[in-house]
Amino acid sequence: MPRRRSPSPSSSTAPRNRTPQPVRVRQRTFGDFVKAFLAFVALAVLLVGVPAALAMTAGWPFPETFEPMEWLKQDISVSTFLSILTFVVWLAWAQFTACVLVEMKAALSGVGVPGRVPGAGPSQLLARQLVAALLLVGATAASFTPSLAQLGQTFDGNQRPTVAAAQQTPGLFAQQQEQAANTAAAVAEQASHTEATPAAAKKQGDTKFYRIQPPEGRHHDSLWEIAERHLGDGRRYKEIFELNKDRAQPDGSRLSEASLIRPGWIMEMPGDARGGDLVEMPDDAPEVSPEVSRQISDYAKTGDGGQDQGGDQAQGSGSEGSGGGTAHVDLPQQRPAPDTGHADLRRPAPDQVATPAQDSSSFGLPEALLTAPLLAAGLLGALGHRRRQALWQSAFAGIGGRRGMEPPTPTGDALDVQDALLVGADPEGVRMLDRSLRGLAASLAAESRPLPTVYAAWMSNGDLHLQLAQPSGKPPSPWQLGQDQTFWMLARADADRYEDVDTAAPYPGLVSLGTMDDSRLLLNLESVPGIVSLSGREEDRAAVFASVAAELATNGWSDRMTITLVGFGDDLTALAPSRLRHLDGIEALIETMEAETRQRRGALGAAGHDSVLTGRTGPAQHTRWAPHLVLLAAEPSPEDAMTLAELAADASRLGIGYLVGTGSGDLPGAAWEMEITGEGKLLAPLLGLELDAQLLPAAQQRAVVGLFTGADPEHSPDGPGTTPPFLVDISEQGRPAVYARLVGPYEIIGLETPDGERSALLHEALALLLLHREGVHPRVLSSALWPRGVTDDVREALLDRLRDWLGTDPDGTPRLRTDDAGRLTLAKSVVSDLDVLRSLYHEATQGKGVESRAVRGRLLTDALVLVRGPLLADRPDGRYRWLTHEIVDAQLPLLVADTGLALAEFHMEKNRAEKAIEALNAALRTAPSDERLWNELLRATHALDDPERLTALASDLVTRSGARGLPPRTEALLDELLPTWRDAVAAAG
Repeated sequence: MPRRRSPSPSSSTAPRNRTPQPVRVRQRTFGDFVKAFLAFVALAVLLVGVPAALAMTAGWPFPETFEPMEWLKQDISVSTFLSILTFVVWLAWAQFTACVLVEMKAALSGVGVPGRVPGAGPSQLLARQLVAALLLVGATAASFTPSLAQLGQTFDGNQRPTVAAAQQTPGLFAQQQEQAANTAAAVAEQASHTEATPAAAKKQGDTKFYRIQPPEGRHHDSLWEIAERHLGDGRRYKEIFELNKDRAQPDGSRLSEASLIRPGWIMEMPGDARGGDLVEMPDDAPEVSPEVSRQISDYAKTGDGGQDQGGDQAQGSGSEGSGGGTAHVDLPQQRPAPDTGHADLRRPAPDQVATPAQDSSSFGLPEALLTAPLLAAGLLGALGHRRRQALWQSAFAGIGGRRGMEPPTPTGDALDVQDALLVGADPEGVRMLDRSLRGLAASLAAESRPLPTVYAAWMSNGDLHLQLAQPSGKPPSPWQLGQDQTFWMLARADADRYEDVDTAAPYPGLVSLGTMDDSRLLLNLESVPGIVSLSGREEDRAAVFASVAAELATNGWSDRMTITLVGFGDDLTALAPSRLRHLDGIEALIETMEAETRQRRGALGAAGHDSVLTGRTGPAQHTRWAPHLVLLAAEPSPEDAMTLAELAADASRLGIGYLVGTGSGDLPGAAWEMEITGEGKLLAPLLGLELDAQLLPAAQQRAVVGLFTGADPEHSPDGPGTTPPFLVDISEQGRPAVYARLVGPYEIIGLETPDGERSALLHEALALLLLHREGVHPRVLSSALWPRGVTDDVREALLDRLRDWLGTDPDGTPRLRTDDAGRLTLAKSVVSDLDVLRSLYHEATQGKGVESRAVRGRLLTDALVLVRGPLLADRPDGRYRWLTHEIVDAQLPLLVADTGLALAEFHMEKNRAEKAIEALNAALRTAPSDERLWNELLRATHALDDPERLTALASDLVTRSGARGLPPRTEALLDELLPTWRDAVAAAG
């Protein structure tokens, strides 16, 4: 691969077209000399007095002889502990001495930021302050010494300084020296004389200001970098933020988040700030343009409490937004939570609903899935689809057209994970996100406007915020501008106006990373201009990668995509074989991505598009613009990292995204750098992000994969099952105490109807328990009945009423029980017609009906009589939404069809075609789309030897099939039974 050329010798490492100006040196005061003297005394005591005292009292730290084995054999005494303690004190002194030497060297040279002594955070900070005070009286000290006001401040050792900029140009590795220099913000213009009064000038004499510079390439200023350059420590960015928070900027907007700064803004700096691109005010500043001078002067007047702290944050003018090519993620402004009468994207707040850790009945459900509503909804939907596919495949592959399996009932960890998915899933949120994004794409296409580049989406308080790479004008209704022109916001109430539209998914690369201040962040991996790196411990990184892969593979707001997994996730391909693929190593990945990058560049050029966004949702809606997202968990070598960065330099335009893991935290060419901590925090200091990370730990990952593989009969360890999970006694002696009719209109026999408005809730709870004879977790029950959340006391009150309503058996045993795992189960005396239907069919085909033809016919006839319509046919609107997660809606039609087919076969054995047709028509009322029933109906009708009746049936089938036409097997059957059916159907009209 061709490499970029190194910079020419004449190229400058300094920012171009800007001239640094010196800062006026402050006059030394008597207080400065006192501080310098005290610092000298402190250094003398620490550097000379401490070792002298140690040498006289405790002796030197090194032993006279080196005999480790003899030391190990000695008894541990008080003197041993004192010797160890003395050695630790000597080490601390040596470390502090090294810190003083490092700080002295940096101070006297006047070049660069002092190096860091490993593990010496507080010691080096103390040394820095003492050295600064000692040299404060020197001629050049004021340009590099931090303020003594910081003496004694705490040193945050948990945050490591980030050495890479939030946005650097990937791929230019031959120009790293120039790139490192360019990460420093450009030298600001400096202010001239102001109109301030002499008193004001005196007050502002020690105040310095900094003007945020426009981006250079893909690099832009950040408070962290400004603090690192001018205060010596990036962690001090909070001081700059506090000095400038909510003060009106020249463009009318205000600083509200440390991560949100714009070119042209002015920052007041702490008094100890240093550097040639700072501006001192007012009278002796170098000459600058009058406009800049006026802006800085006006901004200076807003300090010291003079600025307006109240009111809403003004929106930016949009003239100097994020800028093209800069990548930055900001937290959207928080709006009040919507009224409880409307649907909400979020689960209830922690103070409204017990968290899994607080809930006494959580029984250890995996919290990682309980707190990942979009991931849980995707997994749950994909799992239901997989189980339905398995049911249909089994039905058509079964001998004699009968079912080959019963859906598996998970146990152990798999059952806990399934319950967690049911509790945590937010299908309404997924639906809202999908419809809103597609609706936005359709509206922009109708206005002949291109899709804006979206870096991230925030779901906050029920609203959807899109953060754009640059201002893109006014959004189409009902979208509106957010806190500035790089945010488009859609209120939850307005999102309800969107319906399903026939357009391609505009941003399929969005994936959840975690939450921040009750807002959920979805990063658009395919739009990041370069590589996203993730550092941290290997097991923590693996949990992030697994979560990202699982959500991308199953999300509901994408049409199609390719997700390549390298270094992990071989088993995850079972979630979505059509989306996920696994590669063995980085070499195969580089070979694949080089070829695909060339192909996509050529395709874009041939189609005349500048990026995938212009071709994805236009009139052609090219399917080749589906994203390709690469998840590389194995840390690449420096050479491979450079190659990947070269490939990723143009990736966002091509619809390719890269998420790469690194153990060192320093990945060449990384556009965005993130770190996952052992406490589950996802950190990106330069982006201003500190998220509660969304994770899928290894144990939950295995259980999720087990749910998917268990749904496939070919991978089931015990083979296909044919026995229902719950069988009832169908004899006269097995008459139940409580009988519920679910197949058709909902009726309950054996219980009095509860009075009041709680009756519907009790009926719904009983229906859920009847459909899950294996047991229902209390949290699953409450999540099904109250999708938006409920408190423990309300749930327990419902369960008490349900127990009272169901009553007890004659032996005094309650009919609603709790098993050893804490799940709610029903007694065998509480039965539904679906239980009876399954038991009758099982007994007819695998029990007594196998040996007795008369018994088989009676049992099948009794089973078909139970079918009165679809499941819970008269359920009220707004209730029973949990049925969308169930596969009973697929099980029941198959069970009814199997029963009808078995009864038709029973009658055809005696040539009773009319009886067979009657049984098949009864089954078709519940399973009208089952091709097996129509084919058997054609055969039974043909047995009547009535061509006109067969032609009428064929015509009816053609009408029902519509534009799709007849299924191939049905068409072949008609060709065999009635060769002239096409002409006959055409003649019939």
